[in-house]
Amino acid sequence: MKIQSFTFFLTLLFVSILCNAQNGVLVPNNNTFQVGVILDFDSGVGRIGLTSLSLALDDFYSINRNYSTRLVLHFRDSKGRVTDAAASALNLLKDVEVDAIIGPQKSSHANFVIGLGDTAKVPIISFSATSPSLHPLTPYFLQTAINDAAQVAAIAAIVNYFKWGQVTFVYEDTEYGNGIIPYLSNAFQEVNTRVSYRCVIPLSANDDFILRELYKMKTMQTRVFVVHISSALANRFFLKVKEAEMMSEGYVWIVNSGLMDLFYSMDSDVVEAMQGVLGVKPLVPRTPILRSTSLRWHEKFVKDNPGISQPEMSLFGVWAYDTLWALAMAAEKVGLKEPSSHQNVTAFNSTNMFVTEVSKTGPKLLEAMLDTTFEGLGGNFNMVNEQLEPSSFQILNVVGNGPREVGIWTPSRNSSEKDVSFSGKKLKSVIWPGESLNVPKGWEVPVSGGKLRIGVPAKAGFEEFVKVERDSQTNATKISGYFVDLFDSVMAALPYAVRYEYFAFETIDGSSAGSYNDLSYQVFIGNYHAAVGDITITANRSQYVDFTLPIEEGGVTRTQLIKYENPNDKWFFLKPLQKELWLAAIGLFVFTGVALWILEHRFNRAFRGPPSEHVGLILYIPFMSLVFANRERIVSNLARLVVVVWVFVVLILSSTYTASLSARLTAWKLQKAESEVKTLIDNGDYVGCREGSFIIEYLNEKGFNRNKIRTYKNPEDFDDALSKGSEKGGITALFSRTPYTNLFLSKYCNKYMKVGSPYHTEGFAFVFPKGSPLVADVSRAIIELTDNGRLSEIKDRWIRHSPCNEDEPNQSNASWKNIELSSFRILFGVTGGITATCLVVFLIRYLYNNRDFIQRNSESGATFWSKIRAMCRHFDQRDPKSFRSRAREDGGNASPDVNVYSARRSAVVPISPEETSPDSEEITASADESRSKELSAGELEENEEYVPDTMGADFSSSNGSSSSSNPSSNSSSPSSTPVKLKSLSDVYARDPKSFRSRAREDGGNASPDVNVYSARRSAVIPISPEETSPDSEEITASADESRSSGLLGRSVLLVSLAAVIEHFHWTQVVLIYEESDYGIIPHLSNSFQDVNARISYRSGIPLSATDDFMLKELYKMKTMQTRVFVVHMSSSLASRFFPKVKEAGMMSEGYAWIVTSELMYLLYSLDSHVLEAMQEGVVAGAKAAVIATIATAIPT
Repeated sequence: MKIQSFTFFLTLLFVSILCNAQNGVLVPNNNTFQVGVILDFDSGVGRIGLTSLSLALDDFYSINRNYSTRLVLHFRDSKGRVTDAAASALNLLKDVEVDAIIGPQKSSHANFVIGLGDTAKVPIISFSATSPSLHPLTPYFLQTAINDAAQVAAIAAIVNYFKWGQVTFVYEDTEYGNGIIPYLSNAFQEVNTRVSYRCVIPLSANDDFILRELYKMKTMQTRVFVVHISSALANRFFLKVKEAEMMSEGYVWIVNSGLMDLFYSMDSDVVEAMQGVLGVKPLVPRTPILRSTSLRWHEKFVKDNPGISQPEMSLFGVWAYDTLWALAMAAEKVGLKEPSSHQNVTAFNSTNMFVTEVSKTGPKLLEAMLDTTFEGLGGNFNMVNEQLEPSSFQILNVVGNGPREVGIWTPSRNSSEKDVSFSGKKLKSVIWPGESLNVPKGWEVPVSGGKLRIGVPAKAGFEEFVKVERDSQTNATKISGYFVDLFDSVMAALPYAVRYEYFAFETIDGSSAGSYNDLSYQVFIGNYHAAVGDITITANRSQYVDFTLPIEEGGVTRTQLIKYENPNDKWFFLKPLQKELWLAAIGLFVFTGVALWILEHRFNRAFRGPPSEHVGLILYIPFMSLVFANRERIVSNLARLVVVVWVFVVLILSSTYTASLSARLTAWKLQKAESEVKTLIDNGDYVGCREGSFIIEYLNEKGFNRNKIRTYKNPEDFDDALSKGSEKGGITALFSRTPYTNLFLSKYCNKYMKVGSPYHTEGFAFVFPKGSPLVADVSRAIIELTDNGRLSEIKDRWIRHSPCNEDEPNQSNASWKNIELSSFRILFGVTGGITATCLVVFLIRYLYNNRDFIQRNSESGATFWSKIRAMCRHFDQRDPKSFRSRAREDGGNASPDVNVYSARRSAVVPISPEETSPDSEEITASADESRSKELSAGELEENEEYVPDTMGADFSSSNGSSSSSNPSSNSSSPSSTPVKLKSLSDVYARDPKSFRSRAREDGGNASPDVNVYSARRSAVIPISPEETSPDSEEITASADESRSSGLLGRSVLLVSLAAVIEHFHWTQVVLIYEESDYGIIPHLSNSFQDVNARISYRSGIPLSATDDFMLKELYKMKTMQTRVFVVHMSSSLASRFFPKVKEAGMMSEGYAWIVTSELMYLLYSLDSHVLEAMQEGVVAGAKAAVIATIATAIPT
């Protein structure tokens, strides 16, 4: 059976081949990907790569047997030449039509090959070309090795860790060497390390060339060398380094990762020459898979390369292994590959030898490769921007036969942070060249060479510090001064001889070449070996240069013109107190006045009156307290406490002001200079400083605008600018270093003075390059000169102080200082606190005593502002319990049964009992008859009229007694029962306890049986029940008869209606009125608003209204919530209206109807069916202040 199946398979295969042969086409397998490999077979990296690729291919498909795709490798030897690498690539692309190329090996070979791959759309994948310059060429170039740029941060971290300020680059003149230099320079700049020299060595350089370069570097100051060369050149270079005796103590050599990776392939004598070298190398985790693979790799390498020793797989072998695995995974993702197109459309013609097929599989394979991520031998394999993602780096130290790890550097995840730290924060002990354990300084005084170039400022602020003179005949430059003399003494005190020469920092014409920052930067870049002069230590400069110990004190001092205050100034009287204190005092004045008005207004008649008088009192009383002349009597204890505290404050404030003003007028004193820099900024004043000084940036940081800062060179310029002032093109203040200020004032101490305290800054110092060993030695020499007094002697020789600087007192302290608000902060706080506390206590007491009114007001349906107005009107009234009995003032003549009350804004009419008879047609006021005729509603002022009152019986009892005596009333009728309005008079009448007795004025003649009430906004006269008889049709006050009906009758009507509404706590009413008489409606609205009752609806009914119209209006009102109706209409309209009310079913329980006096006067003229309709509901009417029901008003 098996033989038959095999025969059938061969038959199908033969038929398939035959059919394809007839068509003349041999169809390749679409699951097989052709991969070219270009390496130098005779190089160490090439041999390692060949072994790794072959081993990786076998391992991958032995593990992934189920994969449908396969890679076929096509190896080409570049022979270490660019042309052979290019020819190999062209052959693979044209003849083999590969889908990808692994290689080329070297960065110098990659440029041309990358171009061919980009043209053919075929990925070029290199695991050994690590130059960062290759990255941006084309997206079809992939670096599956860690880019050389990734290691520069680790190298810079080493330099920064040991605080070396200068380094020298040594690199080969190839694409591999040149590509990393820009990245190294940037990395060192970030850690403030300067590259002092760059040594470029060609690959073809002989030993003599290398030795010459080494001796040149030996004569320089820098002792830190960063080497980036290939292993082939390194084998010769380090042997010459040892020969030049530069692998001894004090030297530092740092090599790149490529050299450290191939360290085991170097000869033993080269390894011996490299003892003490530091290097970096990407960290590869030592996993069990890596160890087992390394063993198999070593066996295969020995088998493939007999006689060649390679102890370990190396990084390039690991990257080559992972590269092939990634490519195989990518091919599996692509699946079936597509045939290439016939010809590249970019070719000029078909005969061009560089014309290649355009691959359709290449872009897919590239995309799959970029998306491939796995855990390889070298760690996590992940492509980021066509490059292998960087990893951590090992810091290695060559000791004995190989490198040992002294630390691990890990890149920072935060791009804003500098990568300058190591895992564990510290490195292990390093054995340096010469088997030294001492960390090299990185900078040494050269054994041989020229003099040190010392830069000095060409134009110093004062010649006493630095003076540069030029001989016009010989053109020779002479440099002298305090700092130059001091530097000479310091260098002479060093334990070794140092040759140096001064150079002025100037241009060809002798002017200054720049600022002090520029001079410091010249030291940083190496144009000067040091700088001497009046150079200030600043944080910015210390980033790129080193300073010695300070040689002069620091600080920035402000100098201003001496001015005297003018007592003839028209605003001189305001100067004793600061503006803030004036404003606070005025505010406290007003606050105290308002507090006194609030506390006394309800109790003290002196604090009452029209609003204009209120404002006057608020401003008058506190200010008159200054001279203790206020005449107003204070009756409230809380107000007395406020006044006592306020008088104490006024006493202290006025005394302080008087003392300060007197002192200012005693003698002319120095005018106070502006001690706050913010004042100068706000005023827009110009300020000055020395030209080229750091103080320009310092003032800018303080808030001064650049165009408000003027610079000057000489002390004479400072004098002229300060004398002019900002208004005349000069400056208001001069900012300078304290030594400059002392020298300046030594010449002009009678014109200028220091203002304020000096701003702390560092002092003057000598400048040296970063990491210079001279800094420590020079600093020690400065300390020595200070201790033995030599430094003071040098300073006294150059800087002589003026006598006036010693004899004159510190005049800046003689100026007066305005009294500040802070001096009265506690006093004002206590005063305001006591006053506020008194107000709070008063308000709490007021709210508690009037809680019933406040509750009614808050529960009413009125608007928010209506409630506020009601509260204000209530507060404006006098306190009912605030006025005491005046019996002693009345002489004891008042009747004991008579109470006297005070009426407000009204003429109150006392009525005798006899005047309440039906025959009485006129009520005569007991006020002055000659004055009552002249009074009008607008002329009634706030006064007190006193009338007798006995509150013996309530309103309902009096009403009941009178009805029983009336012969026309039928007490047995059910409708004759009066409606009780027991405390109605209390609602709208004044509290009887709020008035004082005026028995003395009344002479004891007041009748004890008469009740008289003072109503709000009106003269209210309660009338006895006898007046409700039909014969009584008019009540006339004895006041001005022409206005009695308007002032008395309507006022009584309004108050009576409002009293009824308030008594039953109704909050909403409906007004029904005849359209012909609308005049009373606004007054009704005001009266209801006074008792917090809201008019929810108004219904105007014309005289000509039909029955249907009235029914429609009634049904509309029936759908509303309100059930209280106030009716103001004529009797003719009422005779038709109330039957319709009954017809609408609105004369039932739950409804309240109130009619006005106009209808009540004509009640007896209504038809019986109308009266019957009105009797079925309780109808109250207001008739000349009489509240009654229909039942009690109709005779039986």
